[in-house]
Amino acid sequence: MSRWWTETVAALGDVVPLPLVALLLLAAALLTALAWHSFPAWVPRRLPRIRLPRLRLPRLRLPRLRLPRLRRPRMRLRRPARRRRPDPPVRVPAPRAAPPAPVGGPATADRLAAEGRYAEAVRERLRDMVRLLVTRQVVEPRAGLTVTELTEAAARARPAVRPTLHAAGTIFSDLWYAQRPATAGHDQRMRALAAELRRELTGEEDAW
Repeated sequence: MSRWWTETVAALGDVVPLPLVALLLLAAALLTALAWHSFPAWVPRRLPRIRLPRLRLPRLRLPRLRLPRLRRPRMRLRRPARRRRPDPPVRVPAPRAAPPAPVGGPATADRLAAEGRYAEAVRERLRDMVRLLVTRQVVEPRAGLTVTELTEAAARARPAVRPTLHAAGTIFSDLWYAQRPATAGHDQRMRALAAELRRELTGEEDAW
């Protein structure tokens, strides 16, 4: 250890004079003492900020991918076919108590036919036929009776009146439910059927 120190000092003395080395060591000791005495006044509170330059990278623009629009298939719901409603049952017009016509004057049906209201005339003649059946006690008076039910009820008591009532009901249904135009021929046919029914029930000839 002493040999190494001796050789080091001898080498340093060859380069730098020993008095200069001693002066430098003394100056270093003085500086160290002053720093120690004034610590920490000489230490800066804030260290300087080191600002590094910002590296600006070029923006990479990616191409936009346009995807094709997918169209949803339209589902069309088919409406169910409308079922045709069955024709309502043909109901017999209730017999109306008409005021007695004057002697030699036309009846209500004749007056309607004379005015060209043939559909109403047919309805009135059918009412008179129903009134006659009730009066002769062939059928019982009942509200809401259909033509078919009337024909069946009368045929059970008087089978001979079935064709007459069936034909009269057909004419009435065609005009009032099928909405066919009424003509004078319908009224004349209904007049003949009413006379036939009266002849069958009473044996009398009457002009309806």
